[in-house]
Amino acid sequence: MKILAKLIFEFIKLLFRSKHDICLENITLRHQLNIQQRDIKRPKIKYTDRIIFVLISYVWKKWRSSIVVVKPDTIVGWHRKGFKLYWKWKCRKRGRPEIDWKLIKLIRKMNKENQLWSAQRIQGELAKLGISVCTNTVKKYMKKTTNESDNLKRQNWITFLRNHSKDIVGIDFCTVPTLSFRQLYVFIAIAHHRSKIIHFNVTYHPTEEWTIQQLRQTFSYDHKFKYLFRDNDKIYSHKLKAAIKSFGLEDTPTAIKSPWQNPYAERIFLTLRHECLDHVIFFNAKHLYKILDEFINDYYNPARTHMSLNKDSPISRNVQIEGKIVSQPILGGLHHIYKRAA
Repeated sequence: MKILAKLIFEFIKLLFRSKHDICLENITLRHQLNIQQRDIKRPKIKYTDRIIFVLISYVWKKWRSSIVVVKPDTIVGWHRKGFKLYWKWKCRKRGRPEIDWKLIKLIRKMNKENQLWSAQRIQGELAKLGISVCTNTVKKYMKKTTNESDNLKRQNWITFLRNHSKDIVGIDFCTVPTLSFRQLYVFIAIAHHRSKIIHFNVTYHPTEEWTIQQLRQTFSYDHKFKYLFRDNDKIYSHKLKAAIKSFGLEDTPTAIKSPWQNPYAERIFLTLRHECLDHVIFFNAKHLYKILDEFINDYYNPARTHMSLNKDSPISRNVQIEGKIVSQPILGGLHHIYKRAA
């Protein structure tokens, strides 16, 4: 733009000069161009130079006879190229304005959390939130279906399990070595709904009769469970399976070599090892039971928070706002419970 302003200033100066001076200056400039062409074959032309040449071609009819640096056809080509760019800009697709990114994330969240909802249903829900958007826009940002089975609106596994978690309990065994390298067996029964351990016990010999007794202590009282998840250990004999049915439970064994099908029981043993068992050397079954009783009944069930429970414990804890914060050690200080004193 500085070059263009300078040229305009020089043009205004020429209006006040004599014709004789302009002719002599023109001859001098042309001779200098001829000298420059002897050494430089192809001078570099910038975009501003192109614009100036195109503008000159508009206001001066005899511009072709005075162009030396470039050919006249080149200037015409520049003009046509600029014309194409101008119409490309003028005919650009404007369409509807783009919606806010937060609204896009909200649409995708509704679609993910509500598999049974159509685009019209989501659009109606957004309208109730004071957000005006058309159905086609909602459909644009919903998850695209890849095959015919996806077109069938189905709930996902997480929703299915949550709807049945109140009726499910899982049981399993784990082994713990003692100081003298004897094997102790820990029986655990955990409710899926709140990841709560509803029963546990310890023995050196997990016989069929002992296991039935543990089931009796777990389910003989009033319970609301319908499904029992277990693995395919040899201890689950025909007699034990019949005992499971006698408590009104549907026996649901996992597939062979598929422990992930009983995830709550497998996960609780991993928690027990990482947070308790791997930090203590046990003398005998009585000692192990005492440690587990303190960890489960004093810490795990009433106090330990879980991400799956929205940072709540299996036995729900109230939020305390007022009072001095005090700590209560568990297992000699291996864990602590924090409460507010009145």
